Amino acid sequence: MTFLTPYRLQILSLLRIMSGLLVLQHGTTKILGFPASQMSGVSITSMGGIAGVIELVFGVLLVVGLFSRLSAFILSGLTAAAYFIAHMPQGFYPMLNGGELVALYSFAFLYLAAAGPGPWSVDAMRDHG
Repeated sequence: MTFLTPYRLQILSLLRIMSGLLVLQHGTTKILGFPASQMSGVSITSMGGIAGVIELVFGVLLVVGLFSRLSAFILSGLTAAAYFIAHMPQGFYPMLNGGELVALYSFAFLYLAAAGPGPWSVDAMRDHG
């Protein structure tokens, strides 16, 4: 199946944007209280609060595509740490410990760190400008 091949770079940009938006919402709920969730209102000095700041800052950078590789690498590490700190102690299997999504985030961000931001990014505009 090769019909999407001509669009692979645009799809890479879409993966970056959507992954950034999805992790960004974790930061906005923790730090800004929006949308309100069980994670809202954490202390900024707690582990969850520090993670929220990282999700907020690097999520925004990833969405706009600025310092994309660094942002994705940091988010990959953050989500890997979240898996081992919050999910792994509850059991080995991600399906049973609730860690499927955070594990997938970690590898998606790792891929973005290696592949780059794609053409729809500030980084791409800076490189070609």
